[in-house]
Amino acid sequence: MIIRKKEHWFKMLFVWHGSVLPGLLPRLFLLLILSLGVVYLRGVIFSFKIPLNPAPLTLFGFVLALFLGFRNNVSYERFWEGRKLWGALLNTARSLTRQALTLKDIKESNVSVPEFIQLLGAFVFALKHQLRGTDAYEDLQHRLNEDQLKTVAASKYKPAVIMKLLGEWVQKVKAEGSIDSIRQARFDENFDKLSDIVGGCERIVSTPIPYSYRVLLHRTVYIYCFLLPFGLVDSLRWFTPLIVVFVAYTFVAFEAIADEIEEPFGTEANDLALNSMCIMIDETIHEMAGEEIVVSQKVKQTIID
Repeated sequence: MIIRKKEHWFKMLFVWHGSVLPGLLPRLFLLLILSLGVVYLRGVIFSFKIPLNPAPLTLFGFVLALFLGFRNNVSYERFWEGRKLWGALLNTARSLTRQALTLKDIKESNVSVPEFIQLLGAFVFALKHQLRGTDAYEDLQHRLNEDQLKTVAASKYKPAVIMKLLGEWVQKVKAEGSIDSIRQARFDENFDKLSDIVGGCERIVSTPIPYSYRVLLHRTVYIYCFLLPFGLVDSLRWFTPLIVVFVAYTFVAFEAIADEIEEPFGTEANDLALNSMCIMIDETIHEMAGEEIVVSQKVKQTIID
């Protein structure tokens, strides 16, 4: 995800990086060529004058805009739900860290609090990689010990396995008498929240917007854009290509943005900044423990998450 400070309105007119325009240029260029051809032929194809006028296109465009608005709302709801889930992950990670750090008699225990914090950080990065379908080994190898790494690396659903390891850590603390059943139950409540967060993220990833709906809207947008020059040529003449490209950019860009944010956990410019969120969660739980974590400068300086 691209994170920028608020820019001047005039500079935003020329923003290229992070805009969907680069991916739309071939399609807009095709519509421009079509519009120029329609104007040159005065809307006549094979000696047949296509009888279109702006009135039906205006009505159809209004209906199409409503459908595109609904499509964007659905996609943004998925995007915002993903953001709320990761916000809840931050809060739950802090709560679990506080609970682990304030255990009584933990200093005399054989159980290591830093191990718990490392497991919690590993859980966050494992979730990110599971949602993106990428390899988590590099982020996990310096957060887990050899046995833990071997167990987690061999699993398909790594966050769930790490949650099991977190639960085993709490069970060890309980067995040594550092916590009672009530405090153990409090840990379990936060583990349940972690499970709900994982399930919510997996629901977004595994349940896309129905394909038939996407295809219908996609076809409708492009049919409308290809018919538009024939409805405007008689009234606008050589201004037709300019207006067609502008209208097409609006409709096609809305569809492209909706497609991009529909899957909020990816690596495209407008997806959620999961790298930055993982680093922030990892840093805050280590800071609470009075520790520091070395974060790669390459990761810190990256512009696109």
